[in-house]
Parts: sequence; C-alpha cells; structure tokens
Amino acid sequence: MTRRASRGWLSRHRRDPYVRKARQEGFRTRASFKLAEMDRRERLVPSGGIVLDLGAAPGGWSQYVRRRMTGGGRLIAIDRLPLSHLEGVESLVADLEETAQVTQQLEELGLVRGTADLVLSDMAPNLSGDRVVDQARMLVLGLAALALARIWLGPRGALLMKFFQGSECVRMQEALRDVFSGVKILKPRASRAESAELYLLAREHRLV
Repeated sequence: MTRRASRGWLSRHRRDPYVRKARQEGFRTRASFKLAEMDRRERLVPSGGIVLDLGAAPGGWSQYVRRRMTGGGRLIAIDRLPLSHLEGVESLVADLEETAQVTQQLEELGLVRGTADLVLSDMAPNLSGDRVVDQARMLVLGLAALALARIWLGPRGALLMKFFQGSECVRMQEALRDVFSGVKILKPRASRAESAELYLLAREHRLV
C-alpha cells in the first residue's frame, strides 16, 4: 500500500460509523456488527450450548457471541495468535489448517464431537494483491473451517464463514453443499461497499 493510499484508508477508517460505534459499545473491532446483523437475520447464536470461533483474534466476534449467550454454554476462540483475555471465553492457540491438532486440543478441553451448535470463521489470508493467489488461499482456509465443522457440529448446527467473491467461491459453495442441505450467501451492510468479502451460511449438517 502506498503512503497516499494508506492515508486515504486511515481517513475512511476514522470516519467509518461502525468504527465509532465499536468504540462506544466496547467492541474490539467493527466486525462485531457484521456478525450482529447476520445473527439478527438468521438467529445464529444460541443462548447456551457450544460455539467455536475460528480465526478469532482480535476477538470482536467472540465478544458479540459471549454477550448473546445469556444462558451460559461454552465459547472457544481459536487462532494462531494468542487472544487477549475475554471474560467467559476459552482460547486456544493453534494452526486451524491442522485439523487433527485442533481436534485433539478441543477434546482435551472436554468437548465431544458432533455437539457444537455454531462454528464461526472470520478467517482471511494476508492479501497479496494477486486476486488469483488470494482466492486460492481463501479456499484453503474455507476448507479448513469446513473440515472442523464436519467433526464438531451437531445435526442442527450451523457454519458461518467469510469468503471472497470470485470463482473459488463457487467451489467453496459446492464443497459446503456436499455436507449441508442448506447454503446461502450473506452480505451484511457493515461490510464495506468496496470489499469483496461475503459470508457463506451452511445449515442442516448431513452427519457421516
């Protein structure tokens, strides 16, 4: 990013109403409002139960989910980076592409396979500027989230993942439809208009 582009981004960031709202409401990131909008529309977050937040750092989604889980339950936030403390959130440091490693760590926490109510993934690669490379990398992360969802979700659970618009998004939807009966695309208003991001919501897990 050039210096001029960086200054422009900072200026837009400061004017962003969701950035201001995040500060006012004590959220770590504006991303909390993307999840809040999708949750209101789709009724995603359970009042209790088990939720896995993949790629959780810095914790904006986990903050929102924890506030919504008024009936207790367990929220496990997983990321390669350590997550600074959030009340009521259990955190794991792990490479989410290493499915077996993550599964072992979750089992060590006492979780039982096939019992999660919601798997969230706001994972995205560090952007290279090459659309083809970034799409391919996003597909790798999406498939990693799907692999974990297949292990941990219960039959009525849901998977919500970030993805980028493009040809690999079609492939990701096909992979989801192999595992779930219902797949839809969501684009919350809190996503910046110029952003290629969207969210894929998968439900009705076909247990295998």
